[in-house]
Order: sequence, then C-alpha cells, then structure tokens
Amino acid sequence: MTDHAWLGTQQLPEVTVHASGALAQTIRAELRQIRRVRTDVQVAVCTLTRVRETPLWREVEAAVPEHGLGVEGFVVVRRGNDLVVAAEGGHGLLYGYFYVLRYFEWMSGDFTVVEQPAVPIRMLDHTDQLSGSVERGYSGGSIFLRDGGVVPDLTRVRAYARLLASIGINAVSFANAELPDVARLASVFREYGIAVSLVVEFTDDPSDERVARWWSTMVGRVYDAVPDFGGLVVRTGRPPHAESANLLARALAPYGGTLFWRGSGGEQGHDWRHRLTDRARAAYDQFIPLDGRFEENVVLQVKHGPLDFQVREAMSPLLGELQETAFALELQVTQEYSGQQKDLCYLGPWWREILQFDTSGGGGATVADRIGAIVAVSNVGDDPNWTGHKLAQSNLYAFGRLAWDPAADPVSLLHEWVAATFAMDDRTRSELVTIMSGSWRTYERYTAPLGVGYMVMPTTHYGPSVNGYEYSAWGTYHFADRYGVGVDRTVKTGSGFTGQYPEPLAGMYEDVNTCPDELLLFFHHVAYDHVLQNGSTVLQHIYDTHFQGYAEVEAMVARWRVISERFEPVVRENITDRFEAQLANAREWRDQVNTFFYRLSGVPDAHGRTIHR
Repeated sequence: MTDHAWLGTQQLPEVTVHASGALAQTIRAELRQIRRVRTDVQVAVCTLTRVRETPLWREVEAAVPEHGLGVEGFVVVRRGNDLVVAAEGGHGLLYGYFYVLRYFEWMSGDFTVVEQPAVPIRMLDHTDQLSGSVERGYSGGSIFLRDGGVVPDLTRVRAYARLLASIGINAVSFANAELPDVARLASVFREYGIAVSLVVEFTDDPSDERVARWWSTMVGRVYDAVPDFGGLVVRTGRPPHAESANLLARALAPYGGTLFWRGSGGEQGHDWRHRLTDRARAAYDQFIPLDGRFEENVVLQVKHGPLDFQVREAMSPLLGELQETAFALELQVTQEYSGQQKDLCYLGPWWREILQFDTSGGGGATVADRIGAIVAVSNVGDDPNWTGHKLAQSNLYAFGRLAWDPAADPVSLLHEWVAATFAMDDRTRSELVTIMSGSWRTYERYTAPLGVGYMVMPTTHYGPSVNGYEYSAWGTYHFADRYGVGVDRTVKTGSGFTGQYPEPLAGMYEDVNTCPDELLLFFHHVAYDHVLQNGSTVLQHIYDTHFQGYAEVEAMVARWRVISERFEPVVRENITDRFEAQLANAREWRDQVNTFFYRLSGVPDAHGRTIHR
C-alpha cells in the first residue's frame, strides 16, 4: 500500500484548467486522483495569457508585480466564490496548484497571495548505489536502482516526484546511472518540473586537451538524451582545483547547465598528535584562494558547518566570505548524525537558524540572502513510509518549504505537515506538534555537549562512542582530560579558525566570555569549572543536559502513548517502536557521556543523581 505522506488527506472542488503544455497536463492528471469536496467555490488555474477567460482577471493582473512572476512564481486571488491561480507558465501553475491544495481547507474570505521562491535552485542529492543500497540511507534500499540498473517499474519514482514538486523542489541529482536510465528517470521527474543532474567523480588532468574533448562529447550525448538536463555534481575528496571545475563548466555552458562542486570540508590525514591541526579550517583554506577563478556556471556546494552535519557546530565561514563565486548551501535531510531516522529529531528549527544566520555579524546579509541554491542529501528509501520513521517525513517536508521560503516558521510548517499527513482532530494534532517541535534540542541535550561533536560510533555514526574519533585521521574533537574539555580554535592560542570569520563574529568567537554557550567547546578548551553565560559550570551543564535530554525523551514517549491509539495500527506500531529505540539510545548517551566526564574530573553531580562509575 502506497504511503501518500502529506498528500494523503487533501481535497479540492472541481477545478478548471486554462493552460496547455506538459505541466498543465500534469495538473489535469493530479485533479483526476484528488478527492473531491462539495463547495460553491469555483477554482480556475490559468496562464497569464489566458487569465481573461476567468472572472477575476482584473484582480489577477493588478496583483502581478512590475518585474513579473518569473518562471516559478504564481498569484492566487479569491473574491467571493471565485478563486483563480495564475502564473506565467507551467512551473508556476504547478506550484500554485499545490499551494491551493495545501491550504484550501483553511481558505476563507477574500484574499490575494503572490508567491515566488527565494532560492532559484532547490535540489536533493541521492547517494543510491547500483546494488540498491543507499549510502547514508536509513529508510531501506533505493527507490531508483536495483541489481545494477534503474528499477523497471517507475511508479514509486513518480509518486516521489509528486511529493517533491508539492513542496517546491525543482532539481534532483543521482550517481551511478547509465545514460538510458538517466533519460528514463528524467522523463518522470520532468512531469513535475524537476530537472535531473548527475553526480560524477573527476580525477583527470584538466590540462590534457583529450580530457576536455571527452567531457565535451559526453555532456553533448547527455543533452541529446535529456534536453532539460540540469548539470553535473562533482563529489570528490580531492583538494579543489579551479581548472578541473572550469573544464566541466565549459562543457556544460553551451547547454545552460550548472556545475556543482561539492566542498568536502577536509580530508583524512590529520595527525591527532598535533594539537593545532584542525579539520574545521580545511574548506576555507582550500576555497578562498580560488574565489573569483571559477566560470560563471560553477556553484560551490558548501556544507552549513565546517565539519560534517553535526547536531550543533559553527556556521561555515565560507557562507559569508565567498565574494566572487556562486555558492549553494548544503544541508542533510537524512539524519546521519541526528538519530538516523530511529530517533525523532525535527530539524526545521536548526535549518531556519542556519538560513537566517547573519553572515556579517552586524546586521548584514543572511545565508538565505547570499545563496543561489540550496541542496540536501535526501532521506527517502523503499521503506513503505518512505523515511523509516514515519515522523521523519516532516524533515523532507520542512526542507522543501524552507528552501522556497527561508523565513517560514518551522513550527507552523510542522502544523502544516501534521494536518496534511494525518486525519485527526485539532487536539491530537497540537499534541503531536508539541512532541515533535522541540525534538532537535532534546537530541542535542542527550548527545554531544556545547558544540563539541563527533562523540559517535565510528563508521555507523549512531549511538555514543565518546572517544570514537578522538585519535582518528579525521581530526580530534574534544581533547578532554582531567582538567577540562574543548577544542582551542582561537587565533591567540589555537588553530586560528576564529580568524576566518569577519568582525564582529571573529571577536565574539575568539573571546571565551562572549562565545555563545552552545558553541563554547567548539571554539575553546576550558576548565570544567568555567562558568557559562547561563550561570552553570561546564561540567554541571554536561550532567544537567544529559539528564534533561533523557527525561524529555521519557516525556515524549509518555505523551505519545496517550494519543497513539488515535492513529492507524501500522503508523502506531512504527512510531512506538522508534520511540522505544530512542529511549534506549538516549539512556546510553546520558550514561556514557556523564560517566566519561565523571571519571576524568572526579567531580560529582551537584544534585546527587546516579552516574555509573
């Protein structure tokens, strides 16, 4: 049975479509499968060239901005029982249609809405392997690939494309697919206005003319098969080379394609014996010298933090310091370091903080203001509910909605998702939102403290291993000893990473007294009795938050048990099983982290709670 996710409960009245083209046909196909609701409201979907075929054409034309709606913008106007969705072309109409589908139940009175996406490219990366496995996937196998090729039946791929279009995603990328298979996938995603790109490795010599000719020929073949091909995503652990990116970009340029070069954030090879070696510096040190040396169609894909999607880390300084190169923000919807879709961790509030981060530190441009694209690693697989944990669907939903509107309130988005996903009363919906809305901070409390990061099991990245990466070739992350804990990344005595930020951010992070508590151990090595801005010592804060995080999971589980009988059995069983696993995981994190620091410091918990010695 197909899980329709957030497209399972909506309904619309009869809709008239005044438009032609492939995406208009998609809307007509949509209308044939949407449940009908009886109402006096007359809904019309039309291109601006045909808006005068509707009763509200004057109101629509008056609402269109002087600069136009662009390819993806749309207008929704309601007066009395007439409601019109208008756009310049098929993409805008499709997004306008899904807007009405999302909100129709709450639409009342007269109103005018004008919507345009804040970020032009909104893409999901997929790390599916030809075998059908998914790298960093926590929701079963691939929905695209199996046994060395693309799956014969693309019905589920089409359902996925529909979900993505409904939240405003307009691009996807794939690795490991042969050209005929790429063309098959592109034909499905094209129905929903989504462009397909390919992930490639580039290890050739960019100065070799034969290499340039080969890539030019290969790109031409791709565009012959897929005329609306989006471009290439280079995923490599090698240090960046501007000419490598430019060679590929020049091959794509005649077709309007984009070259995404994914910044790795550093490679293996650090020696833990050298205290000032710092992986966090790597991306800045590699890319800032290349700023301005890339072709116009090169986009650097920058992870939001300088490490690797930790549940709390500083913002990458590249997001503020790149000046002459287009760049994309990279997030991770798949929960590699945030519970792997076993633990509930709604990431919307974290992503909103990232998008609204002031890159100047002084009232300047936010991350959302500066980016030309937003990309994330997807979290779907062939599990019946797409994401393993039913509630992890909320992260995919929130990513798409925040990519369209970075100023959206993540709790409001959660209300939207719950209402669209479950047929339930308002009281149950509000209770589920309460359980979910603070889950990211709960996860942070019972895992790694104060921005320290990487206290996870190597390889799997699930569950605690306090010293798991402490002596690895990837770097050292907490430097805990009997006196204190944290990484000194200051200019004065440490790795100098704070100097990669502009003032006043650099000064704020450099000073132990002004550094935000939640990032203190990311930037500073401090004594256990150092007093935080919240008035607690570092060590007591570690104890308190780990006890609190576990208690919050207990409370989440208790609240879920009260409402669980109101859900369908398959949903109830899935969520209940995941909560039981999360409670065990939170207990293990609490006990291992607290015991580790007690054994090192010899300082007991001020409240006398049990710490296993």
